[in-house]
Amino acid sequence: MFKIICITNRRLCPGDFLAQLDRTAAARPAAIILREKDMPEEKYLELARQALKICGRYGTECILHSYPQAALAAGGTAIHLPLAVLRDLDPEVKARFRLIGASCHSPEDAVEAAALGASYVTAGHVFATDCKKGMAPRGLDFLRETCRAVNIPVYAIGGIGPDNIRLCKEAGAVGACSMSGFMQAADPAEYLESLRRGLVA
Repeated sequence: MFKIICITNRRLCPGDFLAQLDRTAAARPAAIILREKDMPEEKYLELARQALKICGRYGTECILHSYPQAALAAGGTAIHLPLAVLRDLDPEVKARFRLIGASCHSPEDAVEAAALGASYVTAGHVFATDCKKGMAPRGLDFLRETCRAVNIPVYAIGGIGPDNIRLCKEAGAVGACSMSGFMQAADPAEYLESLRRGLVA
């Protein structure tokens, strides 16, 4: 089954971020990655505790981001990291996570992440996106090559919506990530359903 992951960005929320997080968790995407990496670590720790509580209410996987020590202090067991951070992660700290994701921007990145113990990778950005203004998208050939390069799950990221999500599945991704769609949706459950409909359109 093709999995859909929400990536958070509180700055994109028109209303209260925690309320939006609650609505999104209630919609039950495959996971929510709490990607508020501009926050100082101590502030992120507070938010992580709240996010884990919210996601726990609905049985939605909450993957913390950027700060391994804060993630462990919050009681998190899943972490998503930039590849550079994964490279330097202490093996004892790494062993305390049951799920580790890594952000990759080339097939070679994905191969390295897998060798470093990543459980999955995100590959992007596939399509043009406002989050990467002025940067050319890497495209579907990049996604296909990355999926072929590794034996761990690859999730497409960047500019993905109902109109192009099917192309990511056809390229070999096991799932896709969406940020602005979830953060700005009046009804995250309906938005999630629109992505699922896009897979069969």
